Amino acid sequence: MYRRHLFQFAAALSLATGLAGPALAGDAPIYTGLFSSVAVSGHDPVAYFTDGKPVKGDAQFETTYKGAKWRFASAAHRDLFLAEPDKYAPQYGGYCAWAVAEGGTASGDPRYWKIVDGKLYLNYDADVQKKWEKDIPGNIGKANRNWPSVLGK
Repeated sequence: MYRRHLFQFAAALSLATGLAGPALAGDAPIYTGLFSSVAVSGHDPVAYFTDGKPVKGDAQFETTYKGAKWRFASAAHRDLFLAEPDKYAPQYGGYCAWAVAEGGTASGDPRYWKIVDGKLYLNYDADVQKKWEKDIPGNIGKANRNWPSVLGK
């Protein structure tokens, strides 16, 4: 009962503030948030690689991949993604990389990101990202072993 109320509060807070919220066990393979079907909170995943920063996507440049909607800042970015979606989509479906390494799931926030060996990773917040960065190779190894079995727990 407590967990449900806590989640409802966190979900309402994330809606009100526009921030990422908690993920629930059994979530879809692409994190979109509780009341959304848009991956990466509407940010353009290609822009991390081309612009070196998070950039909001536009609904006019939208596509569907793995059951989620993906938005892009331009048609060119959308086309790059469509040609190689696994190259640009965040690892672990956009869930927090540290949470997956720890054997669970949490929302990935597009403001806390890192490209490692040509792959995009998201984290829940700045504090979690600091934990993840203490041992990036070790955390990626653990997360790779845990993914996707953490879904549905």
